[in-house]
Amino acid sequence: MANTYYNRIIRKLVIGFGNIFDNITLVRYNQDLSEQERFIVPISYAPKERYVMRLQGDPNLNKKVQITLPRLSFEMTGMAYDATRKQNTNWKTFTQTPNGVSSQYNPVPYNFNFSLYLYVRNIEDGTQVIEHILPYFTPDYTVKLNLIPEMGIVKEVPIVLDSVTQDITYEGERDNDTRLIIWTLNFTVKGFIFGGVTQNNNIIKTSITNVLNNINTNDSVQFNMGANSGVGNYLIGEYVYQGYSPTSSSASGKVVDWASNKLTLSDISGNFISSQPIIGVQTNASWTFVSYQEPIIKYAQIVVTPSPNTATANDKYTYATSIKEEPNKFNY
Repeated sequence: MANTYYNRIIRKLVIGFGNIFDNITLVRYNQDLSEQERFIVPISYAPKERYVMRLQGDPNLNKKVQITLPRLSFEMTGMAYDATRKQNTNWKTFTQTPNGVSSQYNPVPYNFNFSLYLYVRNIEDGTQVIEHILPYFTPDYTVKLNLIPEMGIVKEVPIVLDSVTQDITYEGERDNDTRLIIWTLNFTVKGFIFGGVTQNNNIIKTSITNVLNNINTNDSVQFNMGANSGVGNYLIGEYVYQGYSPTSSSASGKVVDWASNKLTLSDISGNFISSQPIIGVQTNASWTFVSYQEPIIKYAQIVVTPSPNTATANDKYTYATSIKEEPNKFNY
């Protein structure tokens, strides 16, 4: 959390939400249904209370500095974690940049609550604007947002219409026709919150896989015993084991060599564990090991490289695979 970054995700969600309702055109008609006027309904980011107080302070709109109706405003009212869209946060997205490869962990899903307010003087204006909005939400409308441009992350964000309500407020004296009609539309924007971008200068271009043969019972394994990790000396040819007894052992073998705290075994059965002592049946010698060296065994090697080998993360490329079987043997 000490690293500083700002992806402007919430800002982009707010702007993307507001742009959906930008440029809504309202048309007013004469009694013969001929067009009288048309204009774009303005929209701004502001809470409902701000416009209600402004309109109540000047219900007849007689002041020189007036507010034009109809008008739209919207605001983000809250956000909550959405566990139903949880992704594996250990997965990363990678992209090639001029300075190397950048990576970013999967985002965290959050639901953002928005409210859209429509202020009108008459019913006809309100229903016309509402009919312009509702057909696009069934009940969701999806927008595509470029959330992390440097990573090439573009998300399709669903916007769900949750509810539509209407409130009519009459102001002034009894005979005054001035009234305020407010439509409230509540939405849920299914967005994401992203972490920081990490710059990685190195990229893996070669994958090597070694295929090893199984260990035969005649093969020898050398165990390196820890200093002062046991007592006694093993005899060549005696059997050793791990477990409660030789007859109920979890692993066993035959001593081939014992020198300089190195125990070599053959005829191995089971899996030896470093946390348990290896006990000699005859000598009762007991030591624990810290490492072991498997026998020299045959192998095959598979090497995978991109083709061409100059390809970057954003290039189109295939793979070149070579398989090499060695008659020689090696230690690892």
